[in-house]
Amino acid sequence: MKGLKDHLNSRYFEAANQMTSKKARRRIVAYVESYDDIYFWRTVLSRFEDDKRYFEVMLPSHRKLERGKKSVLMTFVEGKTGEDMIACVDADYDYLLQGATMQSRKVVESPYVFHTYAYAIENLQCYAPSLHDVCVAVTLNDHRIFDFVDYLKQYSEAVFPLFVWSVWAYRTGQHNKFSLSDLSRVIDPGGFNVFDPQPSLDHLRQKVNRKVKQLQAEYPDNKEQYLALKAAVKELGVTPQTTYLYIQGHSLFDNVVVPILNKVCNRLRMERQDEIARTARHHTQRTNEMSCYEHSLQDIRQMLKKNNGYTFSPQFRQVQSDIEHYLTTARTSPGT
Repeated sequence: MKGLKDHLNSRYFEAANQMTSKKARRRIVAYVESYDDIYFWRTVLSRFEDDKRYFEVMLPSHRKLERGKKSVLMTFVEGKTGEDMIACVDADYDYLLQGATMQSRKVVESPYVFHTYAYAIENLQCYAPSLHDVCVAVTLNDHRIFDFVDYLKQYSEAVFPLFVWSVWAYRTGQHNKFSLSDLSRVIDPGGFNVFDPQPSLDHLRQKVNRKVKQLQAEYPDNKEQYLALKAAVKELGVTPQTTYLYIQGHSLFDNVVVPILNKVCNRLRMERQDEIARTARHHTQRTNEMSCYEHSLQDIRQMLKKNNGYTFSPQFRQVQSDIEHYLTTARTSPGT
């Protein structure tokens, strides 16, 4: 047990760095929540590596298969933080709670804990301006048949009023009355038509409005508190047009974006296949070209997980700004 504690202690890494040659690069360990998070945080940290320092991104323990946010943050109790060990986690609601819970305080106040600002990595993978590029990667067809930016803008505007109620529920300890799962069920857009998404959005607005009215009836004295919280979350960077980045990540990924991508990519595949069938000079050429194209197609979920178009998002830039500030206030080489 003592060995594990030593392993997790930042002083272990500080001592290791001090024992290396003055010319050696400083090693900074970055603990993350899961295997899927390693690639994301590598994209964050790579630009800060140089001849003086490098990062090693890993799970909290090699000895036990420990994963998850709590496992990462448990290493950051008093005496175990330091300049040679950082935690990199999803923001979840902890960012929006702004210290209302113990875990939220760790996330927003510790100089050695960094978070995504968006709810989770999945939200950033679904960054609207990048989704057309995902379709191109999947189908090798660059025809823009769907406006992802406009759809997710309208989607966000539709769910924003209920989203504020959800944050209120978690800030005030009422989440057993209105949980994240409850929110996800209401804001699931359901059926969707690529060429006419408006009915789906209209239905979503109706569902949201019904739930908002229900909550208003249950908490009739909450108007001023609701309006104050609405202003507060906007100050934190949440806008009615970008709410999709702050709802539960796997819900956005699985219930909103992947179903849209499936339908859009199916149409783009059919377009390309029709083009091949129409322009082929003979049966053999058609068969060969179709086979070549189909072998080049990619899996939608895998392409979305590898999507790094989020690097242009304000949230990603804020994460990098936080890392830069940490590095400018920390030691820049071993033994200094």
